[in-house]
Amino acid sequence: MSDGYLTAEHEQFRWALRRFLDREARPHFAAWERQRMIPRAFWRKLGDHGYLCPMVPESYGGVGADFGYSVVLCEELERIGSGMVGVSLHSDIVVPYLVSYGTEEQKRRWLPRCVSGELITAIAMTEPGAGSDLAAIRTTAIRDGDTYVLNGQKTFITNGIQSDLVVVVCKTQPEAIPPHRGISLLVVEEGTSGFSRGRQLEKIGQHSQDTAELFFSDCRVPAENLLGQEGEGFTYLTEKLQQERLLVAIGAQVAMEESLRVTTEYVKHRKAFGQTLSKFQNTRFKLAEMSTLCEVSRVFLDHLIALHMAGEDIVRQVSMAKWWTTDTAKQVIAECLQLHGGYGYMEEYEIARRYRDIAVMSIYAGTNEIMKTIIAKQMGL
Repeated sequence: MSDGYLTAEHEQFRWALRRFLDREARPHFAAWERQRMIPRAFWRKLGDHGYLCPMVPESYGGVGADFGYSVVLCEELERIGSGMVGVSLHSDIVVPYLVSYGTEEQKRRWLPRCVSGELITAIAMTEPGAGSDLAAIRTTAIRDGDTYVLNGQKTFITNGIQSDLVVVVCKTQPEAIPPHRGISLLVVEEGTSGFSRGRQLEKIGQHSQDTAELFFSDCRVPAENLLGQEGEGFTYLTEKLQQERLLVAIGAQVAMEESLRVTTEYVKHRKAFGQTLSKFQNTRFKLAEMSTLCEVSRVFLDHLIALHMAGEDIVRQVSMAKWWTTDTAKQVIAECLQLHGGYGYMEEYEIARRYRDIAVMSIYAGTNEIMKTIIAKQMGL
């Protein structure tokens, strides 16, 4: 079911992408999880085959594809594993900032190499003392001639270890009232003096996705690396968060669908008390309930994807989808692990990884509590 937003061309793209991932990613994914990193060579293969940044216009090396292709990419990467999330972040969260707000010179300098996989991107919002409350960030960038002097610390940064371009959310007007009016976006390039990376963070799940601390100490960033207009950063972030949260919902949706699939196969073969688990009424009822939850969630999500592709402002509904799918996925995956019994606790079974990986989806891109706050505000409460 796709609510009509996917065409035959999208499905052909899915077929080719799935074959590519089955060959180039699936056999290696367990090793990438152990190594805590997706190798740069794989990023280059994605770029060589046209699987990065589909929305980038042809004039900058892309194909100018619609969001439907990004949906397919997000879904198929999630089917390999949630640790692939950094690829979607690069293609459909960070690079759209460059496309929408970059100057012509910036686009020509960076976009072709983002499409090829030569450059890996990240966006640095979160700080040790500021997560969902972006107006509370303390990282500053003070103009000094033809540079900005950037000082501060960021944490929980996806692609933080391997990134070549980091879009840094900072305050160029620290005394602005209200505080969000002083926020700007600066693009910091690898090798910039004063820019350093801290430790790669050890996480409960999503092990193959590198997450890091970033530090900026009197880091001099060329003024030409300002993205968009000074002081408009909060507006830009607000404009792009709808798509980011929709992508998180898509990832959670696929995670629970895949968990239900592997669990259904497991109970059909696992025997106890002389019959397969699938013959027990409790198992059948649990699977029926989970299948219903997955289906209801999928219908709502597909509807929102179609509206997003049509250019609709659906911040309220996307906030609903983000908290609903991530919380529902946690519920479904926990039940799936229970049906695996002791084997569900073993790392060799996919459900164990899914159980670890899903936990953070209700936290990043704005916690689910923030999603409910947005919904309540839109209700006039």
